[in-house]
Amino acid sequence: MSGEESTDDGPSQTPSAGMPGTAPDERPHPEGRRNEQGIRIDPEAEAEPRRRTAVVSALVEHEPGVLSRVSGLFSRRRFNIESLTVGKTTVDGHARITLVVEETESGIDQVEKQLAKLKPVIQVGEVDDPAVRAELVLLKVRGNKPDEVHAITQMYEGQTLDAGPRTITVQITGDQQKIDDAVDAFRQFGIIEIARTGQTALARGDTPTTPGEEPGHSTQPPEDPHSATNDEADN
Repeated sequence: MSGEESTDDGPSQTPSAGMPGTAPDERPHPEGRRNEQGIRIDPEAEAEPRRRTAVVSALVEHEPGVLSRVSGLFSRRRFNIESLTVGKTTVDGHARITLVVEETESGIDQVEKQLAKLKPVIQVGEVDDPAVRAELVLLKVRGNKPDEVHAITQMYEGQTLDAGPRTITVQITGDQQKIDDAVDAFRQFGIIEIARTGQTALARGDTPTTPGEEPGHSTQPPEDPHSATNDEADN
């Protein structure tokens, strides 16, 4: 009797060929490294969150110390501000702060929420596209090529504010890309000094720039159209 035949003790014992299924080399392997505790980390979750530039507009009470509170908030929270502009609005006692920040989506959300908690802030919101955006730059360049400086200024629809034998100062306004291009163009003359305001923005059309804002509203009581008539009648 050969060794492959059954014996009285039961079926023949053959060498194991391993577990059925896909070979180990062909099986999918999880991606991502393991942390110190041996837990595998999802590479997508570990990836650096993408940052983007956002313009945030805040209506605030126009009172002393507002900028200090806003800048203090951003310093404590370590938000990255690219620029900040502030100015009065059409409403007496109100001012608009326009912030350009570079943050992640969650960071931008936190910027809005934290700003909204500040006492002098009335309304706050991100200015979505398409919005009207502009900034201003003053450039002081060397004045040994006045004709060429004038030509570049005209090309960017700028204005010469001061011209002397040694320096020329020009003003350019426009969106960020236009300002960046103009600055690059003036570098050939040697930029001595530069001052940029940073972006300011308004929503287009009837859309309020900040949520709930009432464009053109004034805290001053409207004039009574009949008051003049009544006064005249009294006289």
